[in-house]
Amino acid sequence: MAAMRIRTGDTVQVITGKDKGKQGEVLRVDAERRRVYVAGLNMIKRHVANQQVPGTDRVETVGGVIEQEGPIQISNVALLDPKDGKPTRVGVLREDGRRIRIAKRSGERID
Repeated sequence: MAAMRIRTGDTVQVITGKDKGKQGEVLRVDAERRRVYVAGLNMIKRHVANQQVPGTDRVETVGGVIEQEGPIQISNVALLDPKDGKPTRVGVLREDGRRIRIAKRSGERID
């Protein structure tokens, strides 16, 4: 499998789907399934059963319908160029045996 070019903490823009054009920070990356979770995007509802909160003496329950970020296919998001904030493709350079990501749009280093 190819190396992931988008990492946790990157700012991305959704390029297709119901959240097209929206931007957000990557919360986590699922490399095995090639999915990313972006803050505030692709919100899904989950029905959670009541559970006792750990560390409390009295019975407190947390449950009901919660909203959380759903996975987005990595091909449906584009990394934002650090120079002008527009979507860009990601290139990889090797320096001293390390992988360095660069924005194809401006040539700027990403990390």
